[in-house]
Amino acid sequence: MNLHKRHLQQAVEQQIINAQQAEQLWQFWQQQGNHTPQFRFTHVLYYLGGMLAIGALSLFMTLGWESFGGAAIVVLCVLYGVAACGLVAFFQKRQLDIPAGIGATFMLVLVPLAVYGIQDMLGFWDGEGAYRDYHRWIDWRWLIMEWATLAAGAVLLWRYRYPFLVMPIAVTLWYMSMDVSAWIWLAYSDTESYVLLWDIKAWTSVGLGVLMLILALWVDFRSQQERDYAFWLYVFGVMAFWGGLTSMDSEHEWGKLVYFLMNIGLVLGGVVIQRRVFTIFGAIGMFIYLMHLSNKIFRDSWLFPIALTLIGLVMVLLGVWWQKHETQLRLRLQACLPVPIQAFLQRKGE
Repeated sequence: MNLHKRHLQQAVEQQIINAQQAEQLWQFWQQQGNHTPQFRFTHVLYYLGGMLAIGALSLFMTLGWESFGGAAIVVLCVLYGVAACGLVAFFQKRQLDIPAGIGATFMLVLVPLAVYGIQDMLGFWDGEGAYRDYHRWIDWRWLIMEWATLAAGAVLLWRYRYPFLVMPIAVTLWYMSMDVSAWIWLAYSDTESYVLLWDIKAWTSVGLGVLMLILALWVDFRSQQERDYAFWLYVFGVMAFWGGLTSMDSEHEWGKLVYFLMNIGLVLGGVVIQRRVFTIFGAIGMFIYLMHLSNKIFRDSWLFPIALTLIGLVMVLLGVWWQKHETQLRLRLQACLPVPIQAFLQRKGE
């Protein structure tokens, strides 16, 4: 539940607290909110500006910069890194954790670009590749950049301890899993069946997602701090697992039914551990299966629009039922878990 000032005013009206206490609580809550990500206008500006800067040196790096050569890219990264380090120190002194974390993340995103520049200087590429292909194509030379990014990420996370640093680390792990699986396949396979390669990448994504979610649960369970270090691991773990699962093309209806049941499991898992990312992706997967089912049964039939309408109505009614019984359902599911996990979830919900 999000706390608004009207809630405190209602508490004053019911004589639970006095007006002075309400004002002090509100000021305390505002100060706490400045250090944790929330859907506020200032936080939106923080992340929007940070993602634009990060994207400028990753997804949107143009061939214009690469025409200057690897040495120029390395110099650019060093200058940007020094400036980012200064900004992080500036924000830290003012206890602005979110922009400081974004600045530290910007420093980490510079690492693969700097390594690419060094590789270019050493003749690794010989004009074959472009850095923007790092996010689209698979090549063994990317692995050097990914290992360097993970090493730098560990150092920066140890130094600054900002949860947002986990985001590029999680992305790099997913990139590395795709590169390694494809590299091994292309190196040792006797066939060039890209359909089979796609299946291997899908299973690799599922496996990495499971490992990332296990790591997120471990971090979440062990963490005693207010900072949510597990958040980005949950997000990209679910994305990798659900994305790999969804990209698999099962020819049998039983396989699609299993997919539907696994998405129900994601929804229930999100309820138990109080992580909405599970519920969101699980609900999307359930909707995909129901759409497939309605299309298979009512294809080319005048009943197809009616079936879609009924599915929409069922989803709305499910949402109403969910809102009414979510707390009771969560408590019942949590009661089936071991006592230490129940204690952790209770502490987390306080």
